[in-house]
Amino acid sequence: MPEHVLGRCLTGLLVLLLASCASLSPRQRSHAEAIADAARRVQVDCPRNDACATASPVLQMARDTLAASTPAAPRHRALILDEAPASLLLRVHLIRSAQRSIELQTYIFDEDDAAQLVLDELQAAAFRGVKVRILVDQLAALRRVETLAALASLHANLELRVYNPVLDRARLSWPMYAVAAACCWRQLNQRMHNKLLLVDDAVGITGGRNYQDDYYDWGEDYNFRDRDLLLAGPVVRDMRANFEAFWQSPRSVPAARLGDVARYLRKHGVPPPPHHPFRKPERVRALLATVDDAATLQARFVIPAMAVEHVSFIADLPRKHHGEPAVAASDATTGVASRNLMQLIAGARQDVLLQTPYLVLSKTAQDVFRSLHKQPAPPRVQISTNSLAATDAFIAYAMSYKYKRRYLRDFGFQIHEFKPFPADAPFELGKTGAGLEPEEEDGDDDAVDMDDMGEQSPDPAHPPPSTVRARRLAKRGLRNDPRSEAGGRSPFASSGGLPVRLKHAGLRMGLHAKSMVIDDRIGVVGTHNFDPRGDTWNTESAVVIDDPGFARQLSASIQHDMAPANAWTIGRRDASPILPGVEHTLARVSERMPIFDLWPIKYATSYDYTPGPDCPETRQPPSPFAPDFRRCNRPVGDFPEVDLGLKWLGVRVFTAFGSGLSPIL
Repeated sequence: MPEHVLGRCLTGLLVLLLASCASLSPRQRSHAEAIADAARRVQVDCPRNDACATASPVLQMARDTLAASTPAAPRHRALILDEAPASLLLRVHLIRSAQRSIELQTYIFDEDDAAQLVLDELQAAAFRGVKVRILVDQLAALRRVETLAALASLHANLELRVYNPVLDRARLSWPMYAVAAACCWRQLNQRMHNKLLLVDDAVGITGGRNYQDDYYDWGEDYNFRDRDLLLAGPVVRDMRANFEAFWQSPRSVPAARLGDVARYLRKHGVPPPPHHPFRKPERVRALLATVDDAATLQARFVIPAMAVEHVSFIADLPRKHHGEPAVAASDATTGVASRNLMQLIAGARQDVLLQTPYLVLSKTAQDVFRSLHKQPAPPRVQISTNSLAATDAFIAYAMSYKYKRRYLRDFGFQIHEFKPFPADAPFELGKTGAGLEPEEEDGDDDAVDMDDMGEQSPDPAHPPPSTVRARRLAKRGLRNDPRSEAGGRSPFASSGGLPVRLKHAGLRMGLHAKSMVIDDRIGVVGTHNFDPRGDTWNTESAVVIDDPGFARQLSASIQHDMAPANAWTIGRRDASPILPGVEHTLARVSERMPIFDLWPIKYATSYDYTPGPDCPETRQPPSPFAPDFRRCNRPVGDFPEVDLGLKWLGVRVFTAFGSGLSPIL
């Protein structure tokens, strides 16, 4: 590079760095806050004590549960929210039913249809007299500074805070990310990954879902298979206390105090209330048509809610981001949530069923699983995770690909990788809003009826109708701005935050649920990916329910995702006929190298269950360690369904040289 060009680049970077560090004076900041405060309405639209809340059988169930509880005999009810549109419907309904307070805490809050719908309802709740508090992480906060300025100026009943803002900003542009990474790497990595929605201190929702179309089956190209819990009972107070700790943390900054929001208010004044036209208004209208229907709510959320015992909420506090620094490849778990989860796993006797989108284990977790496997009668460990074709983070997948031998041989994992076009996932295709127009090249497949969803095809060359239909949908390419937790808008993303290109176009799914079942007795649903980031950098939370009935229900949900129609199984590759011992040794030595893991042949590969005369249709995930595993399972390559192209090189590069990135993935 010529010296003058290099000099200009360095000068530009210096100017950018200095500009990013420039802060408003206290007087300027106070002026911006005064602008916002003066604009905030104080009048409410409803004179009633109940804030004109919608009558809610769900909230009534929660109040009844709480009223029946005593300190000696707490009562709880819980409902697993597997169906994505239902989870959005419930959120909107609960916001409408709030009489006193709403607390919302999340990692991602987008401005697409699903997020805008929730934001509209939160604004309406504030205007009718409900105290609304919204806490978002900076790394994936609202898209536009204008939106944050509008919310900061809207109403006295609505407060918005941004957690751990770097460079005194609510929003970071890509150049600002580069500056933040250079000057504030540790702070940039410390993220609030917790997710809560609490209403009137009586009912709560927690789990993996953020506020973005992809989490509610409204994405046109890609949707997340995720899971939430609806909870009622005394544990909701613990959830509220945890929210309060984050809200009062010095790291949670009112939006109007942040430099970019304050500058906007000083320059442009108060913007109008934020609302963007819905991209697919008919989809929103369809959801709102049942949001207040008592019979629907009773049938979908009240009747199936289980009475459960021994419920606890484990969660990190903001102090996790103070004190001792997070250490790459740390030998000690620093988070409260991580410690509790590792203790649960270490205490397993028969079974561990684990679902995580990214199978990248911390050293602590690896030690726990290695110890379990060395027991005289080790528990069975089944893992549900993403395939490369399904994941939104191919860099994280490359790390898990590197350690497949260790997972199978040293830990005894039975790994089942989610397919991008699962045959019978709990997915309401018609509610996505994706086009259902037939494609000319599909020929006779255009006649496939929606009633055929879930039907299996015994011929692998002819996928089941649900897969055909899913592939036919939305041949539009990827989203313009994916905002996944893998870092679609973070410096950790680059190409790692995008799903890889597949051999077939279509509407695909990827796992995002974070759940666990221990010994068919203890069920866990939360935000922790069981990864190094969750141990050391992110704050996390989870609900632990020690109840066999609940554990069975959660186990059935995870096992469904691992069924042959929905997942490939990872098994040992056939040994080379030429010097197999030498090949195995070289592969093992190469894997142990922190860099230069260059041996191209890995220990394991993917297998697909092939129904036939001797292999009946089954919903049971096959064990790769069964003596007759190869009878019904055929190898389909390391990266089935993926049109690798240069991604193959990327996977190999990160497998060979990227192990140092695992703590931040």
